[in-house]
Amino acid sequence: MVKNLGIGTGRRKTAVARVYVRDGAGKIVVNGKELGAYFSQGEHAMIVRQPLMVTASENKFDVLINVYGGGSNGQAGACRHGLARALCQIDQANMVSLRSNGFLTRDPRMVERKKYGQRGARRRFQFSKR
Repeated sequence: MVKNLGIGTGRRKTAVARVYVRDGAGKIVVNGKELGAYFSQGEHAMIVRQPLMVTASENKFDVLINVYGGGSNGQAGACRHGLARALCQIDQANMVSLRSNGFLTRDPRMVERKKYGQRGARRRFQFSKR
């Protein structure tokens, strides 16, 4: 039986990530794949690892992440948010450094909805005077 030390839910745009932190050697698994295999861009993999780097716990925990919705950028942000929340659950002392780096704040920016009578959220149909 594997015991979860911390559980966190992260969100960004339309992506939602459930993060489970366990004792281990620093292995990160996202949707059944290694971190580097799931996020092909190195920048996204680095975004996910940021909370571990800030709290100096890169090789202390194994991280299991289930993420769905959105694109790769939103999913990476959701994973970071969830991981930061899980690390706070493990040790409250982590909260200061994670909060100061902005990892505990949910990014509120979302796609604006399309309005009726318009071509997009703000784009209007072409106006014809005659």
